[in-house]
Amino acid sequence: MDTLRAAVIGAGYLGRFHAQKYKVLDGVELVGVVDTDREKAAAVAAELGVQAFADHHELLGRVDLASVVVPTNCHYAVTRDLLEAGCHALVEKPFTETVAEAEELIRRAQQLRVALQVGHLERFNPAILALEGVLNNPMFLESHRLTSFRSRGTDVNVVLDLMIHDIDIILSMVPAAVKSISAVGVPILSDEVDIANARIEFDNGCVANVTASRVSQHAMRKIRVFQSDAYISIDYQKHRIGVCRKGEKGFPVPGLPGIVLNEQQFEEGDSLMSEIRAFVQAVRNGTEPAVTGEDGKRALELALQISQQLARTAPA
Repeated sequence: MDTLRAAVIGAGYLGRFHAQKYKVLDGVELVGVVDTDREKAAAVAAELGVQAFADHHELLGRVDLASVVVPTNCHYAVTRDLLEAGCHALVEKPFTETVAEAEELIRRAQQLRVALQVGHLERFNPAILALEGVLNNPMFLESHRLTSFRSRGTDVNVVLDLMIHDIDIILSMVPAAVKSISAVGVPILSDEVDIANARIEFDNGCVANVTASRVSQHAMRKIRVFQSDAYISIDYQKHRIGVCRKGEKGFPVPGLPGIVLNEQQFEEGDSLMSEIRAFVQAVRNGTEPAVTGEDGKRALELALQISQQLARTAPA
């Protein structure tokens, strides 16, 4: 396959970053940037020396692949149009508004033999990538994703805005179906739930305790994993993992004889570039994307189930 022609649909905060990555990728030509807000599209297009469009239909048939970085309620319609035009699509999270929409996009992508990847960025965090070969049947996971308030993202609750990152990671770690869910949450500064906690039980006995907040004074993005042979601590922000286990090689843990700690620190890297590069590679090689539509659907389905539980437990 020769040079791939790319576009970005949505020229907001994140869409601009997507466009910047495509612009510098070898073997990729950024054809244009689309946004219904003509000023936004024009600003990003001018920065990168490409054409601005107000309607994604203008690019159908003119590009090979595209990132969909529009509001979630537009994901389905825009992605459907791209797929039906034979255009490979990278769709930001949450994948769609409903599970039915996700299933339809997956079906169409399979029928039309085009790549469909979902933008769960933490999959490309160096600390997460380093867990290959370390994870071994986790039995308890605890995650905290806390950030300060910002207006961006408040069109959805904190589960679909932030917690869904950790939901996707946890589902990728636990090889079992979800058995039960309990959740609580409250709105603080927006009309949607801004802080929430969910307890997820799996068929194999594993339990995940997941907390997300967008009204915190201090940022935190951590997940801890407990399994029979190790305790693993992952700091997404600092790109660091620590593994405690029985052994002789490592730093002794005070007060715990026979337990040693091994820590790894990783370069910050560029997770978004890694995500887009993986998408381009899947398109070029005809291989399955790193984060499939099915992965995106599973994370969305669980996030919606948690949201439904929050609605049932909300104070009157």
